[in-house]
Amino acid sequence: MIEGKEALLLDMNSTFMFGEDRFGPDEDFSEYYRSIGGKLADNVVNRVIRKTYAYLDEKYPSVEYRDRFPSLEFAIEVSAGVDISISEKEILIKTFSFHEHGEIPQNYVTALRALKEKFTLALVIDIWAPKAMWVQTFRSLGLWELFSAHSFSSDHGIVKPSPRPFEMVVRELGLPKKKCLVIGDSIRRDLAGSQAASLDCVLVGGAESDLAFGSYSNLLEFQKNV
Repeated sequence: MIEGKEALLLDMNSTFMFGEDRFGPDEDFSEYYRSIGGKLADNVVNRVIRKTYAYLDEKYPSVEYRDRFPSLEFAIEVSAGVDISISEKEILIKTFSFHEHGEIPQNYVTALRALKEKFTLALVIDIWAPKAMWVQTFRSLGLWELFSAHSFSSDHGIVKPSPRPFEMVVRELGLPKKKCLVIGDSIRRDLAGSQAASLDCVLVGGAESDLAFGSYSNLLEFQKNV
C-alpha cells in the first residue's frame, strides 16, 4: 500500500471507463434518439447534438468557464436555433448522455473492488450531461456503494483543473489532504487540479510528469502494486 494514503480520489474517463465521448463526424445521434421516442427530424437531431458538443468543447479548457461551466440543458437551448419542447429536450439530453457515456471493463470492476479493500474510494468526475446514466451504470455493476464521496461536474458547474471539486470531496471524506491521493489520466485536469488543491496525484494511462506522485500504465497496474 502507498504509505500514509487512506483515500483514493478517482477520475473516471480513460481511468476506469473507456470508449466515452462518441461525438465524431460519422456518428448518427438520431439512431439512439429515435429508439427512446424522439420525434424531431434526424437532421435536426444531428445538428443540435453536434452544435451542443462544439459549444461545450470550446469552453471546457477555458479558465473563464472553469467555475461556471454551462449546463447541458442550457447548451442545447443555445445551440438549437429553434423552439424545442421540454419533452424533446429531455430526450436530447438522454441522447447526449448516451454518446458521452463509455463502458467499464470487467477487469476494472474487479480492480475497483480490490482497491476498496485497502482504501476509501471517492470520485472526482467531469461530465457534461446529468449524472443519472452513470449512476445507473455504477449501480448495475455493484460499484456505487464502493464510493464514500463524489463530485460530478454537471451537478455544480465546476470543472477540473479547478481545485474546488477535489476540496469538496476531501471535506466530505473528513480526512487530511496528506492522506488522500488523486488518480487520473490527465496532466492538465487531474494533476494540475490536485496540485491546486494541495493533493498528491498518480497518473495512469501513459501520462507522465515529474510533478506526479507516480505514474502507471493503467489503473490495473496501480492496483496490483499497492
